Amino acid sequence: MRTWNLGPGEPQCLTLAADWRLSPIDYANDHIWELALGRGDPAAILLHGSYGLRARDLRLFPRFTEGALTLSDPAAFDTPPRLAGFAPNWLRLAYAPFPGIELLADYWAPGGPLLAGRIQVTNAGVTRRRLRLDLVALLSPIGPQGEAMLPVRREAVHILQGRTHELWPVLFFTGGPEGVRSPYPALSQELDMLPGAARRFTWVLASLPDAEEGFRLARQTAARNWEAELARIQMVNAAALEVATGEPDWDAAFALGQSQANSLLLSPTSHLPYASFVSARQPDHGYSPRGDGGDYSHIWNGQTALEAWYLAQNLLPGSPDAAKGLVRNFLAAQSEDGRVDFKPGLGGQRGRMLATPLLADLAWRIYQHSDDLRFLEEVFPRLLDFVQAWFAPRQDRDGDGVPEWDHPTQTGFDDNPLFSPWHAWAQGVDIRSFESPDLCAFLYNECQALIHMAAALGRPEPAAGLAALTENLRTALETAWDGRAATYRYWDREAHNSQKGETLGRRKGPGQIPLDLVFDLPQRLAVRLETRGAAGVSAQVYVHGTLPSGQHRVEKLNPSAFQWLGGRATVTLDPLFMELDHIQVDGLPPNGSARATLVDFRAEDHTLLTPLWAGLPDPGRAAALIDRKLLKGNAYGQPFGLPACLKAPARPEAETLHAAWLPWNVMAAEGLLRYGRRAEAAALLGKLMNAITANLKREQAFRRCYHAGDGRGLGERNSLLGLPPLGLFLQILGVRILSPWKVVVDGLNPFPWPVRIQYRGLTLECLETETVVTFPDGQSVSVEEAGPHLASVA
Repeated sequence: MRTWNLGPGEPQCLTLAADWRLSPIDYANDHIWELALGRGDPAAILLHGSYGLRARDLRLFPRFTEGALTLSDPAAFDTPPRLAGFAPNWLRLAYAPFPGIELLADYWAPGGPLLAGRIQVTNAGVTRRRLRLDLVALLSPIGPQGEAMLPVRREAVHILQGRTHELWPVLFFTGGPEGVRSPYPALSQELDMLPGAARRFTWVLASLPDAEEGFRLARQTAARNWEAELARIQMVNAAALEVATGEPDWDAAFALGQSQANSLLLSPTSHLPYASFVSARQPDHGYSPRGDGGDYSHIWNGQTALEAWYLAQNLLPGSPDAAKGLVRNFLAAQSEDGRVDFKPGLGGQRGRMLATPLLADLAWRIYQHSDDLRFLEEVFPRLLDFVQAWFAPRQDRDGDGVPEWDHPTQTGFDDNPLFSPWHAWAQGVDIRSFESPDLCAFLYNECQALIHMAAALGRPEPAAGLAALTENLRTALETAWDGRAATYRYWDREAHNSQKGETLGRRKGPGQIPLDLVFDLPQRLAVRLETRGAAGVSAQVYVHGTLPSGQHRVEKLNPSAFQWLGGRATVTLDPLFMELDHIQVDGLPPNGSARATLVDFRAEDHTLLTPLWAGLPDPGRAAALIDRKLLKGNAYGQPFGLPACLKAPARPEAETLHAAWLPWNVMAAEGLLRYGRRAEAAALLGKLMNAITANLKREQAFRRCYHAGDGRGLGERNSLLGLPPLGLFLQILGVRILSPWKVVVDGLNPFPWPVRIQYRGLTLECLETETVVTFPDGQSVSVEEAGPHLASVA
């Protein structure tokens, strides 16, 4: 593992939790911690957690005293803390509180209820030094029987002990410390150090329902062989790629991203046979009062295909087995009719929708980084059934071979202003009434991946049927292209046009909305009701008009049709209308409002770029989409990536619509590569990395997405979706690693500096004019030409 030296103002990410590869993780009882350097109260090297909200806070920090000077704030140290090493369950800091007094501090999450640390103090000066080292523990407990941390004696040993919820945190410190009672309870060591002398101490925090058992476990853990444990940590993380570019911030971000990706993986359970992931793993997460995870929020209640697809950006090529396990987990949740659940969870949760069609693409990417033909043989027939399930009548409601989404969440972009039911600024219409370019692109790409798999397996039989599906999807998208606006459009499921939204009429309270409208083409209507402070509204709406068949129709919307959220409810009418006479609203309170609109199909968002990723547009359309939309400063070409929407409400609660969401930015960049625009893909990656590294410097965390205009992080801290896209970086470099002995080189380095990549003894030097591959045995080969080249050692 690489030794780092990341100080203040450099990228850092300081979460700490057990690593499933080294110790089992209890899905319902996971202890997660985070280091805050100089942040928090008090300002200190503060390790804090909440036991998944079973405590308000537990804070541990060192305090140093020499003479009359006492320091805990790293801003006052002679040398501030620098991050010297990291892994999912281990952090190392180096610093000097006083001139000549050097500390090396290790933090380790062994697993279960344990947290441990090792502090090495060295007198690097030329004079004798006397100082005091305090380990302070502050607990803000929850519950009527909660107790703050206080010094107690057990078996003639001073420890700190407290109580919160059902847990008794016990802090054990080697070296025979004294207990200190004060507003800052501590275990204290007096140090008398000659020049060159070093002292080493170990501390362990055990948090169990029984204090005596916690004390015994803490003392046993303190006696474990630290060097052997560190060797195990180094061994399981040896597969991480080491990247050295001309941007040291990128190097750190890629390393931190790989570490965080592995940190998000949790041990398998009886419900999922392989390790699964959570969307973020923060100190307030990890505890299930029910004991099975069934009460977890969306951040912890299962794996989605989009997140799995994006997580592979940092799992490949280093952890292909973990990526395979994610695919197998989805297939473990497959029904006999081929349907794969949208979000299977470690606690037995189910999303009860069809999974986003990205699993065949994910499996094909895994194969391209592992050459594991047995894996393809295992998953191919079941992925074929999964993709075919998308074309069943349940998903293709009008039977035209172009399926529809069931819910905005299924797309991964659940804040989409066309469909989101949660926001007042959103149109909130029924996504089932739409046929969508992104679903067509995803399914087209899935079919292509399956065709590639069939060829690799020597099974040509499914190819013809898959090709027919792709041709139908391509034809549908051809008609969805708007050449004047250089974009694809959503289109109506039945009318097959992309109508423009318009408010037709509105009123206050119950009564009639007169319309008297005649349309040239069939139109889809939506009705929105809003109330203030009214509960249990039982409104009925009657829409009077004429259908495309010429038949007069009164469409009745019963109270059950309106799903109320935040005083709003929107219903998208199922029939299309050629004429509208009037709308009668009954049962609405006097302060309520009703509004009738034509559904808007013409809003532009980042999902409309996915056909580029799938390779669907011809070169002319691709060039128009890239040059007039993707790169334009008045469209998607923003300073920190492609924003989610081109025209988004200027409201604080709508900020995520102005943000660059990394999965869709990665797809756009892969589309640029597909159409030969490598330099533009590199530039887009540079924008994303600038946002990511700025947040790692400013907040010591990744974020769910990043504001495309100013780079600010938005959403959950250390979210899976905010990790740097290492896989995209390798694609832009033209590098695909299958093993330390086998590499595909396809293109030359477009970045303004050389790149060096190391992986299990393999070294790649990516230069402007050549890529040099050096294998673990010292043999090397240079690739200087365009096009794919396989470099391998037999």
